[in-house]
Amino acid sequence: MPDSNALRKFKAEIFQALAHPTRIAIAEILRNGELSAGQIIELLELEQANGSQHLAVLRAKRIVTARKAGNQVFYSLRDRALGEILDSLRAYFQRYLREAKADLESVSRLESRSR
Repeated sequence: MPDSNALRKFKAEIFQALAHPTRIAIAEILRNGELSAGQIIELLELEQANGSQHLAVLRAKRIVTARKAGNQVFYSLRDRALGEILDSLRAYFQRYLREAKADLESVSRLESRSR
């Protein structure tokens, strides 16, 4: 069993690599399958240099794999589990929004009664 500190460090490194909305967007589109760097850049409307930097971070942290074919590089998620993690975070976000909305509605009702 891995050392708990080593596991926490690994998790932190993954979250650091995903700590940018563009890198999350890249991971989300790659969950549907392999894409070339050009396709990723075009789909996300990125500048080429910017897209390359984000892909390099994801590659360095072993979140994506790269395969060269001719003059193109194709990327894919290293592990499907990452897509599941992103789904879990989406569900967490949606629960958070529902709770925040309920809180706001409660405050609004209280304000209406006090008028």
